[in-house]
This record gives sequence, structure tokens and C-alpha cells, in this order.
Amino acid sequence: MQLNDVIKSRTSYRGNYEKTPVKREDLQAILQSGLDAPSGCNAQTTSLIAVDDPAMLDKLYRIFTSDRDNALSTERVAPAMICVLTQRKIVYADVCLAVQDYSAAIENMLLTIVDLGYQSCWIEGQVTGPDNTGRKMADALGVPKDYDLVCVLPVGYATEATRHVRKKDFSKRAWFNGFGK
Repeated sequence: MQLNDVIKSRTSYRGNYEKTPVKREDLQAILQSGLDAPSGCNAQTTSLIAVDDPAMLDKLYRIFTSDRDNALSTERVAPAMICVLTQRKIVYADVCLAVQDYSAAIENMLLTIVDLGYQSCWIEGQVTGPDNTGRKMADALGVPKDYDLVCVLPVGYATEATRHVRKKDFSKRAWFNGFGK
């Protein structure tokens, strides 16, 4: 696929996944694309963990799904998951660029996931919410305390057709030389 085709075809997939395992070389390519993302001041605050072990996936999904009904309910379990970690470092003048770093990494990975024929969904709010889900998942993975688990990307083959939301017209969100022009 051409890059623009990948960008236009990517969507947040919230359906069921095939049980077919994700190839290890594909997971490595997905991780590498995340690591290749730009990083503010080259601080490289983003780290990644691919999980494809069924026992560990089960443990993480149980942590994630306790006390909520959400996009990772048991019938929607993907055969792999990317866990996105960040270190909130000050890079200059009290500025932390961790959010920008991991956001760029996530978008690179989402595009690579689609390019390889898989689907995913950026799941962050339920991970970083007040119930400490991200820390619980990080602890299960042996992540040191100076890293935060901020996002998970389920990865697998879709069993349902992807659905694309209607985007607002270009002229309502993008302009040249000033707002609304």
C-alpha cells in the first residue's frame, strides 16, 4: 500500500479479532516503527513491550477488564498487544515532551499495523484513568516504577469489516495563512 492509502484506511477498530497469532517478525516491525518515530530533543522517552504469550495476555486483559465494560472485553481479545511506556523526563527549561514522543510512536505503529494487514485501536484513557490500570499492568510486566504504561494497542486480524467515521470537510478544519481562510 502507498502511505496515503494506509493513512486513509486506518481507523480505530473495536471489533472482534481472529485467534490467529501475530507473526513475531511483524511485531518486531511494528515496534521498530514506533522506535523510529521522532523524539523531542532526542530524549527517547518512549519504550515498548509486545505481548504475545497467551498467559500474559490473559493476565493483562483481566487487569484491564476488571470493573469495566470496554473495548477489550473478552470476546474482543486480540492475539497480541503493544504496551506503550514513557519516562516523564524534563528535557529543557521544565519542558517534558513525553506525550509528544509516545504519540508519534503510537501513530507510526498504528500505520504499520494497518500496512501489515492487522487492525488496532489506540486505548489510553482507560489505561491512565484514576483506577491505576496502567500501573497494575506495568507491575505484571515487571516495568520499573520510573516508567508509566500509558497506552495499549491490541493487534490482530479483524473478524469484522472496519468502519470509518465521517470526517469534517477539509475547509472546516484546515486553512492557509490564517484561521478560517
